[in-house]
Amino acid sequence: MKKVALAYSGGLDTSIIISWLKENYGCEVVAVAVDVGQAEETAGLAQKAYSTGAIDFHLVDAKEEFAADYLFPVLKAGAIYERDYLLGTSTARPLIARKQVEIALATGCDALAHGCTGKGNDQVRFELAYSALAPELKIVAPWREWDIVSREDAIDYAAARGIPVPVTKKDPYSRDRNLWHLSHEGGPLEDPMFEPEPSMFKLSVDPMDAPDTPEKVTIEFESGVPVAVNGEELSPAKLVQTLNEIGGRHGVGRADIVENRLIGIKSRGVYETPGGTLLVTALKALESIVLDRDAAHEKERIATRYAELVYNGQWFAPLREAFDAFVTVLAEKSGVPRHAFLDFINKSVLGSTFTRYKTPGLVKLDFAPAFTTAGLRKDLDLGLAAARALEVPLPFAAQARENLQSLIGHGYRDNDFAALILLQAKAAGLALAPEDVPVNDGLDTPR
Repeated sequence: MKKVALAYSGGLDTSIIISWLKENYGCEVVAVAVDVGQAEETAGLAQKAYSTGAIDFHLVDAKEEFAADYLFPVLKAGAIYERDYLLGTSTARPLIARKQVEIALATGCDALAHGCTGKGNDQVRFELAYSALAPELKIVAPWREWDIVSREDAIDYAAARGIPVPVTKKDPYSRDRNLWHLSHEGGPLEDPMFEPEPSMFKLSVDPMDAPDTPEKVTIEFESGVPVAVNGEELSPAKLVQTLNEIGGRHGVGRADIVENRLIGIKSRGVYETPGGTLLVTALKALESIVLDRDAAHEKERIATRYAELVYNGQWFAPLREAFDAFVTVLAEKSGVPRHAFLDFINKSVLGSTFTRYKTPGLVKLDFAPAFTTAGLRKDLDLGLAAARALEVPLPFAAQARENLQSLIGHGYRDNDFAALILLQAKAAGLALAPEDVPVNDGLDTPR
């Protein structure tokens, strides 16, 4: 082994690994840092890597790719691990590993190294990705080889060699920050009776200190993917950052979880995911309106399995890609509007998010022959609910025209629903008087 590409963050573990690799393997080290939204944590990394012995350093800006190609597919799939964990770290690892492998191959490395502990999930996530992308490269996992057995030992190792590290024995938390979240683990959190200290949180205010006045936010989705906030189209990374700021100032998105790790132990983590929580809440509320029963239930089953695949490091598995295809087709083919708006007001009380919403988006009404009268009535009620929520004419003339023709073609009418038909006609630019709406004697009146 002559040259190793190290997944480098500048944290405690990877800070000492450069020195350890040189001491124990006599190899050169290429430090690879991937910016997935660590914010100020990327500042000064190059100088730090070189000062601790790296022969080369690469910083890859992958924030937009992370949001668009990793976070948003997980969001669209509805994947949440064990009901609470929004998969921030799990989703970032395969992207970091991919960039690390690309640089390793480009710089002539014959091995890959990471700083994941032997008790965590990340070792599996990195190594499965390495094996999928470059099985010919040797894998070095120092935490499974060296005689350092605790974070305190690692701090002592760094101090003995003059290596600066971002933690002390007084601040023993292990943190992982990216565009989606900030996680806190280790130290006093390993005691399940320990209540997190207010000073531990970095992305969100204490809910008790959040503003008493709710804030109204509008998120626009296209086929299950968020594209705009409050009427402003944003790039994927900027959209998440914007919602992080909004959610964070209201104390939204805190989760204190004891999760079942892949390797068979339980672990406590405290997560701050303000923007992700807003997006998950918004999309869930929207889908409750636009997805039919069978599609919604099947998507729930897939979401659980999808979350397990991502959590367990199987990002590059064909099954996850197949699930992506299912979710994409579902969003495009089963009535999800190309443009759907969700207005919601978030107010956190002790970390819980309460939501009110209205949808000025036009729901496509499906009158397939296989639908029962009850199912048809449910769809019509949804359309009527959407229409009643409007303060402006329906913006989607083409869909309104299609709905209007379907309604009239089925001879459906009652006093309330006639108003919806006329509203759709107006939005579609059609001249239609109340007396032109046909009477239906074959279907029950929706209420």
